[in-house]
Amino acid sequence: MAKGDKINFSTPSGFPEFLPSEKRLELHLLDIIRRVFESYGFTPIETPAVERLEVLQAKGNQGDNIIYGIDPILPPNRQAERDRSGETGSEARALKFDQTVPLAAYIARHLNELTFPFARYQTDVVFRGERAKDGRFRQFRQCDIDVVARRELSLLYDAQMPAIITEIFEAINIGDFLIRINNRKVLTGFFKSLGIAENQIKSCIGIVDTLEKIGETKVKQDLEKEGISAEQSQKVIEFIKIDGSVDDVLDKLKHLAQNLPETEQLSLGITELETVITGVRNLGVVENRFCIDLSIARGLDYYTGTVYETTLLGHEALGSICSGGRYEELVGVFLGEKMPGVGISIGLTRLISRLLKAGILSTLAATPAQVMVVNMQEDLMPTYLKVSQHLRQAGINVITNFDKRPLGKQFQLADKQGIQFCVIIGSEEAAAQKSSLKDLKTGEQVEVLLENLAEEVRRRLT
Repeated sequence: MAKGDKINFSTPSGFPEFLPSEKRLELHLLDIIRRVFESYGFTPIETPAVERLEVLQAKGNQGDNIIYGIDPILPPNRQAERDRSGETGSEARALKFDQTVPLAAYIARHLNELTFPFARYQTDVVFRGERAKDGRFRQFRQCDIDVVARRELSLLYDAQMPAIITEIFEAINIGDFLIRINNRKVLTGFFKSLGIAENQIKSCIGIVDTLEKIGETKVKQDLEKEGISAEQSQKVIEFIKIDGSVDDVLDKLKHLAQNLPETEQLSLGITELETVITGVRNLGVVENRFCIDLSIARGLDYYTGTVYETTLLGHEALGSICSGGRYEELVGVFLGEKMPGVGISIGLTRLISRLLKAGILSTLAATPAQVMVVNMQEDLMPTYLKVSQHLRQAGINVITNFDKRPLGKQFQLADKQGIQFCVIIGSEEAAAQKSSLKDLKTGEQVEVLLENLAEEVRRRLT
């Protein structure tokens, strides 16, 4: 770079950067999510940001979304060093685009060190090479839980997922939401009963999954482009539009299955769906929080059973705010044995961006400090430090102002950071072991003995 050239220090497109008030909101939501995850016994893990490309592509081609790289650890001009380290330079790597595929590889790597069913959570950052736009990022934080078992996994784990989703979003207090539940076997079985070929079903499910984005007419057109007849396409539309209460939909599905040929997989899907719904109810999730929606398919190849999407009512344009499902063969790709799993994912960065823009969430104060001890006199700094430590030991977050400036300026500084209380101690107060406590929200100012200061602040914070 030539001397005098300006450095472009703007953030790369699609890679978010947070102000303190935004980061504090993210950490607050992460605390809620973590507490709920751990209350169900999920344990934390972390996987590398970089995986081998063949791992990421092991089940379901994500070529359009993967951010690729060849040996990002050492640059090309260190080829000899790379070769000596055992790296061939030809092993393609990429940044992970989700947490589920890396989880499968993680289990394969640590199979003998884990106990099963293995229930884990992750709140890592993932990367997708998609066009950056409003609410869409190339780097974002995902909060995932999955349970993986060897050979068999109870459908009650599927039922737990809506209960966990409900607890999280009720704790965040984002308003009314609806968890939409389906089973991929129901869709696959119905397509088979219509005579749709096995090799067409995968693409049909992908098309059905786009219903909300492209509409009914375009879904029919896309199905017909795949070789599905107009009559079959119409039946698919009628099927995925079956609605009503959970019990109504189950009854309609059972009745339909009795009058269709080759319905073994459809009947199995209905039975699994009914088992999950019964479990959701037994876990205390209220009826207005969930429904059966036969249009929910989840586009990823690895889902085989229960699938979920969660919609914020009144803000449907935000899309799914939490999704997931059951998979039977993903881990087995690496191990050659049946290891079923089920999980859900919250794209937290995307969710925060959407909810802030919609006015559903607000950022927090720029600092966690609740009190500022102002600087009235430099010679009283030992007193200010002792008072600050006394408040901290009482569980109160404190900023001590080390810079002396006009009192009004110090109040402005505290207010700008969202600090509610200022402790004022001059020479007279120090001599009398007192302080003035100013509430910047109300303007009220009271005199408090230093020995009672922590108790008074705590009382006013509640």
